[in-house]
Amino acid sequence: MENLQVRMVHEDLLQAPVFDLPQPYSMRLFEPGYEQVWLRIHERSDQHNVFTPFVFVDQFGRDFNLLSERQYYLLDGDAEPVGTATAWDERRGLHSGRVHWLAIVPEHQGRGLSKALLSAVCRKLVLVGHRKGCLSTSTARLAAICLYLQFGFRPLIQSDEDEVAWSQFENQSGIRLPS
Repeated sequence: MENLQVRMVHEDLLQAPVFDLPQPYSMRLFEPGYEQVWLRIHERSDQHNVFTPFVFVDQFGRDFNLLSERQYYLLDGDAEPVGTATAWDERRGLHSGRVHWLAIVPEHQGRGLSKALLSAVCRKLVLVGHRKGCLSTSTARLAAICLYLQFGFRPLIQSDEDEVAWSQFENQSGIRLPS
């Protein structure tokens, strides 16, 4: 499947489903030094991007106070970080909250962790004043797109390129997208 960048939107995050974290997992927020943890999680879980310390700073800056309120980490039963996602603010004019860089390391995928993590991020976005949400992903991330659809996110089509990308996704994945 061709890997094209796409965006998705959610019109009312209050309607997003809520999933609890399964045992023995727990969740915590960012603390200084977790920049390297974020990098390790993404290096292990994301085969579509290259990660360097610059990526973290470029995406989140250095406001550790804000990160300590918005960036979540999933911990396994041994308190080892195995996932992360951030409740961020959209920078590209949609005036909405942004689900940013959700990732679970491969050996912990398929356990419902992304649902619990996405639930926490959506709730945080609502708490900081966002009713609408958005995210960026790519068409090769089939499981991620299915998760986002389950949560009520819909394809954002603003250009011919968007139309082509989502049409190719439907044709290649066999998944019928909501209109």
